[in-house]
Amino acid sequence: MSTPRIPDPGLLVISILCARWEDCWPRLLEELEDRFGPADHVSDLFAFDQTDYYDAELGSPITRRLVAFEALRPLDELADVKLFTNGLEDRYAEQGRRLFNLDPGFITLQRLVLATGKNFSHRIYLKEGIWADLTLIWQKKGWLDFPWTFPDYAGGEMKSRLTKLRQSYKTKLNKRKD
Repeated sequence: MSTPRIPDPGLLVISILCARWEDCWPRLLEELEDRFGPADHVSDLFAFDQTDYYDAELGSPITRRLVAFEALRPLDELADVKLFTNGLEDRYAEQGRRLFNLDPGFITLQRLVLATGKNFSHRIYLKEGIWADLTLIWQKKGWLDFPWTFPDYAGGEMKSRLTKLRQSYKTKLNKRKD
């Protein structure tokens, strides 16, 4: 028989896609920090050019920024985080078009799980229309992607960035256990 155990908290990471940063930044970061506490990592802008899926809604060229937060959070908050970020997307929307796309997820030592509102065969239902997407797993010394992993997350640049965030997470976990 397995004995249920509360897992270690995760590192909350939010990917932000946007073509019009001047219309939302840094105000968006302030709102995220009001809800999730101080960010301890805000990446530079980097290209999002693996697909044109969002161009019609967000405009182009789209760039991405990753934000990670100082405080580690319980993994069972993922759906609530996504519901909050959906609310931000709606609040900033203009004429039914989002200004940005927010993809929250948790990094743990074992995986990256993103939240989504779309069902698919590998996704696990959480609550209130939110699903958990197992995007990447950590195996040996690197990220392993799946056939369903979005091409931008499967790429080397993103994996390199996520590896640095995972190391930061590992350091935080070790400090908690001391």
